[in-house]
Amino acid sequence: MIIQPKIRGFICITAHPLGCAAHVAEQIQYLQSRSPISGGPKKVLVIGASTGYGLSSRITAAFSCGAATMGVFFEKPSDGIRTATPGWYNSAAFEAQAKKAGLYSRSFNGDAFSDGMRQDVCKAIKEDWGQADCVIYSLASPRRMDPKTGAIYKSAIKPKGAPYKNKTIDFENVQVIPILLEPATEQDIAETVKVMGGEDWQLWIEALTAENLLAPKAVTVAYSYIGPDVTKPVYRNGTLGAAKDHLEATAQRLDQLMQKQGGRALVSVNKALVTQSSSAIPFIPLYFVILMKVMKQKGLNEYCIHQMYRLFSERVYNGRPLSQIPVDDRGRIRIDDWEMRSDVQEEVRHLWEQVDSGNLPKVADIQGYNDDFLRLFGFGFSGVDYNAEVNPEVSL
Repeated sequence: MIIQPKIRGFICITAHPLGCAAHVAEQIQYLQSRSPISGGPKKVLVIGASTGYGLSSRITAAFSCGAATMGVFFEKPSDGIRTATPGWYNSAAFEAQAKKAGLYSRSFNGDAFSDGMRQDVCKAIKEDWGQADCVIYSLASPRRMDPKTGAIYKSAIKPKGAPYKNKTIDFENVQVIPILLEPATEQDIAETVKVMGGEDWQLWIEALTAENLLAPKAVTVAYSYIGPDVTKPVYRNGTLGAAKDHLEATAQRLDQLMQKQGGRALVSVNKALVTQSSSAIPFIPLYFVILMKVMKQKGLNEYCIHQMYRLFSERVYNGRPLSQIPVDDRGRIRIDDWEMRSDVQEEVRHLWEQVDSGNLPKVADIQGYNDDFLRLFGFGFSGVDYNAEVNPEVSL
């Protein structure tokens, strides 16, 4: 079939297998232009490994550290009529590239929240590796089934305490529009914490620890976000922030457990980027198109692979003892440091106050956002003929 992008709301319902493969190859090429990471991990489990930061973590571990990797994700293959999800094509492309490079790679497609998936992965680590020396937790999902009770929880994106009004962007009409968010209920908050907090990460680490599958000095890192003042009411001070607070508190508990074996458990606060998840969060896309404009002008713009290379090479595996990994006053790794630079945020605040439908194309990088969004689904890569027939069915 000929595969073109089809947009519905804030998601693209098609994905291009050759374009997704080009995206993976592009990230590998970037790493090959950088120095290999000395002292990096050699057996890496990535939970949430098919898109965004998780995918780039897996690529960095493999192609900058020479690591064997296992990836866990929930993606859908093509049925011959509809395309596969982009994460399916990304993972297939990664597997092909890893095999070509002679690197061990094994993928698990299913519910990462389930005890069954944990058991399958633990069995594979025991049989193939003995132990893992790094666990990356990068799972993003709007819902979660509790493996103990079977209850299904759904996350919500809402402020806490009171309604919140601000502005956002309507990409379809390229306009700045007002938006009003009703406050979260206590149930909204509790369910969002259940889905996006640290409970599942802790279950994974406890399962691996119980089976003695974490090597001495193993490291586990989960990803978080803080953001600027302008997004705080709906993000850090809202339901999502409650989940991130829980994630960070979990990191402190797990860190005590991991340090008994000379390891670490840490949260990495990453930069705002165009992802399928972030596109659904009110205010974030408008903030991001302004941020992208400013960071590009200052030569500071980064994508997932740049962030993950910095995380591995400059923070976690930088030659210092694990006890000396640089963190902030709350024990978090910060690779949102360029985004949160005072000069960057000052300019973003100035433009946020000014932005309206009339000046939107001037003060924000709309085209850059649209291009980055489509690239998530494999569209817009040079060297790919998007008018040619392509087989949507790709094995993994």
